[in-house]
Amino acid sequence: MKNINIAAKHPRRLIRQTMKKIAIFNHKGGVSKSTTTFNLGWSLAEAGNRVLIVDCDPQCNLTGMVLALKGLDDLGDFYEAHPSANLYTAARRAFEGSPEKIVAAEIVATAQENLFLLPGHIDTGLFEPDLAMAHKLLGAMSILQNLPGALGFLLDETAKANNIDYVFLDMSPSVGALNQNLLVSCDYFIVPVAPDYFSYLAIDSLSKTLPRWAINANELRSRSGPQIYKLPASNPRFMGIVSQRFNVRSGKVTNAYQKWIDKIVARCHESLIPSLQSVDMMLPEERYRSVLGDGWEIAQVPDFHGLLGKSQEHSKAVFALTDDDLDMSGKVEKTYIASRDNFKEIFKSFAAKVVELAK
Repeated sequence: MKNINIAAKHPRRLIRQTMKKIAIFNHKGGVSKSTTTFNLGWSLAEAGNRVLIVDCDPQCNLTGMVLALKGLDDLGDFYEAHPSANLYTAARRAFEGSPEKIVAAEIVATAQENLFLLPGHIDTGLFEPDLAMAHKLLGAMSILQNLPGALGFLLDETAKANNIDYVFLDMSPSVGALNQNLLVSCDYFIVPVAPDYFSYLAIDSLSKTLPRWAINANELRSRSGPQIYKLPASNPRFMGIVSQRFNVRSGKVTNAYQKWIDKIVARCHESLIPSLQSVDMMLPEERYRSVLGDGWEIAQVPDFHGLLGKSQEHSKAVFALTDDDLDMSGKVEKTYIASRDNFKEIFKSFAAKVVELAK
């Protein structure tokens, strides 16, 4: 395992923009949530923003990717060396009923000087039962009343301590209470999709699930009684979908994939958007028009193919790989260099749209 540095606390700027928390969420697996989180976060960091990416998935794929961990042994060695640098340990005291208030978590420096990681932990899933109970029992005991706002409070405190501008949450493919709590603790959310039948079905499922989460969050906000940790005053706003994991030929998405992308975008318009409008989870219509145009795609990201392995090997975004990192030769090298440079433009545009939508 390579050397890993815990980030030193950063002096706070006298003037700073309001920090934004953005969830990367779809309950369908295999849509590249972790790679999107890493590459999007890197692009925003490269533009001068201080960015924190948070591994909220108990499978810890983002943690392994960013830290170039080879397997469970490396993950165990990391936890042993840095026992406080993970989401579970940082939030645990709230779930154990400790009278001590949650404090900022330790975060990890990455190969990009403005990008930081709050690693995940397999035990983060243990928060699920308590959160499920807290969401259902509106007249719950005081210890449960504090739980819905605890994770959001932790991320806010961690962001403040490290002068973070954007926090991105990489979430697991689940509609459980943990994801419900994380999403409603954010300011915005992005939905990654793959161009296939199951992502198409997932849009209808999200159209039913997300409004229920919003309604429950409103009920939680209306609770009386002492709450040390509170949910944000309003529900998160939808930023758009990211179409991913498709092939390109002659500079265009191949026909088979484009058909599914078109179907998914249309289904968003027919089902997802009206459902989100009904619970105030949308931005002003003119904001979408000015940034996204007539559709709901915030980005299209082709399959990374061989670049993904190199990205994980070197703990860098795909577009930050150097020619030496690629270690190719001849015609193949030129192909990968062209692909890398194309991804740089894709994520630069993606990051710029996130900034505009979050204004």
